[in-house]
Amino acid sequence: MGLYISSDRLREAGLDERDALTAFACRMFQGKKLELWPAARMAGLERVEMEGEFRKRGIAIYSPTIGDLHEDVETMRKLGA
Repeated sequence: MGLYISSDRLREAGLDERDALTAFACRMFQGKKLELWPAARMAGLERVEMEGEFRKRGIAIYSPTIGDLHEDVETMRKLGA
């Protein structure tokens, strides 16, 4: 099954096909439905370009969890920091 959005609808939204794909890929990444590389492939962008799109939209590339924080604190404790 494919997704089709007419050129008229894209124009109404002020988008071209690439802009629409990039916006969709950014939303999928933000919603944790896609990782960075699959989102970049969906948008037809290189990794660095995709990261730039995330920055433009205020989307964090890395979203640490409480578990990540606990691991970091434990590592710092072990290192004597």
